[in-house]
Amino acid sequence: MEFAATLQNGLRRDPLTATTMAIIAIICLVAIFGPFVASHDPLATNPSMALKPPTWEHPCGTDQVGRDICTRIVYATRLDLLIALSAVGLGLVIGGIIGSLAGFFGGIVDRLAMWIVDTIMAFPLFVLAMGIVAALGNSLENIIYATAIVNVPFYARTMRAEMKQRREMGFVEAARVSGNGPFRILAVHLVPTAVPQLMIQATLTMGWAMLNAAALSFIGLGIRPPTPEWGIMVAEGASFIITGEWWVALFPGITLVLVVLSLNLVGDGLRDVLDARERR
Repeated sequence: MEFAATLQNGLRRDPLTATTMAIIAIICLVAIFGPFVASHDPLATNPSMALKPPTWEHPCGTDQVGRDICTRIVYATRLDLLIALSAVGLGLVIGGIIGSLAGFFGGIVDRLAMWIVDTIMAFPLFVLAMGIVAALGNSLENIIYATAIVNVPFYARTMRAEMKQRREMGFVEAARVSGNGPFRILAVHLVPTAVPQLMIQATLTMGWAMLNAAALSFIGLGIRPPTPEWGIMVAEGASFIITGEWWVALFPGITLVLVVLSLNLVGDGLRDVLDARERR
């Protein structure tokens, strides 16, 4: 309740964060309800309408086989959000568990956990994601797994720092004296206090997860055509820019930039609110 009140007050003083949160809410509504009201089939081709510029009937124009780009962007929004949310959620759970155990118990548990994290961080993360998808196959599940794995170190380090900072506090000692075991102390008393920091980290990494999925699709290791996905749409439209059909790549690219930028701004705003609360 205290954090919610602090967040509400912080948003009143920070209109940029409030605006970007509204944009994210609209994007989520588009992902949920957009396909039900879309006026075109995202997979239906019409060669006679290929590469038509934006009109009232096709606000974002059509692609090289006559598909409505606006409709495909709407359908791609659901898919990209699904990938990002699933990957971030999976990475948060795995990384949160690793970081919690490492920070609370220390010693050999800490060293082993950090060895795992440092091993992942030793690779360029996008290259690691490429390798995982190339080895396992470019299915939706494998893209989610690869993105989650490369996100694990961020959550593990965040939770480890939070647990190290809080494990010797008075409320933890009181819980221990009251007869609570270490895992109950972690689950009931410590982990909930770190949830705001985890949410901020999740918001920041969600944008990266979207970029990762789009980049994998752009180079041919992600979602396969003709499934609508932002990275695929940008890749398909890139070759038409030099011939003047700019809209094929521009509109999905702008959508991707807008969503990722909004997520990053929301994460920065939430971090500022939390830092201000902790300074008081």
